[in-house]
Amino acid sequence: MRVTIVVKEHEFGLDVAKEDSVLDIKHKIEQILGASTESQTLSVLGWELVDGLDMEDYPIVVEGTRINLVIRSVEFDSRNSVKIPLVIKFSSKKIEVNVDITDTVRSLKEKIHIMDGTPLRRMALYFLGRELSEDYCNLVEYGIKESSEIVVFLKTWNRTKDDPPCEELLSVVVQTSSALLDSARFALEVTDSSTVGELTQLLLCRQILPIDDYIFIHKQRIMRDTCSLRWHGVENGDFLYVFKGSVSHQKQ
Repeated sequence: MRVTIVVKEHEFGLDVAKEDSVLDIKHKIEQILGASTESQTLSVLGWELVDGLDMEDYPIVVEGTRINLVIRSVEFDSRNSVKIPLVIKFSSKKIEVNVDITDTVRSLKEKIHIMDGTPLRRMALYFLGRELSEDYCNLVEYGIKESSEIVVFLKTWNRTKDDPPCEELLSVVVQTSSALLDSARFALEVTDSSTVGELTQLLLCRQILPIDDYIFIHKQRIMRDTCSLRWHGVENGDFLYVFKGSVSHQKQ
């Protein structure tokens, strides 16, 4: 498919494939403009496209989509932002993620959730045997530096404290795309054990959405119909974005 890259007052067409990663697209732009991949930020409708994801993870990117490109200068990066790679180790695999040295433990968890789908509430991060227990501490405060290895453990649910029947009531904000209800936004209360499929049926039954197929996105990741809001890490006040369409393939 062909998309349009918009940078300042200029724009140009670019051929991309669904299997292309965001980083692949940045490499293509680098060949055209000479701007390094590290200096590029791509976004659609205000969402930053994350390097570790593919176009398949962004159903809003279709033929003719306009992708905004911001190119940061090396001077800007050296004063305000330094990107470093980290190795994220799971029980059976490793992935690499780029972070800013000013990122917090919470923002790192969110990036891992976006790239891997690991539930936020079950995630415990360790560095050199020490748990990164304070979500809003900067990574550098734990001595984390370039190529540091962060180990991910999954917490088990304590049935006496964490499991239903003690469901949590969430207040979320549902934002529809411009093609739906003139880009409407409304608040909704739902239990955290509700699945995305149940949420869809609720919106259809209340006639908030017309009958159709829909995709929900939370923190730049496609939500799975059979998984609960708790599994997706949805918290009070979070935004859920709704688009018409369906996906035949979702990464596990």
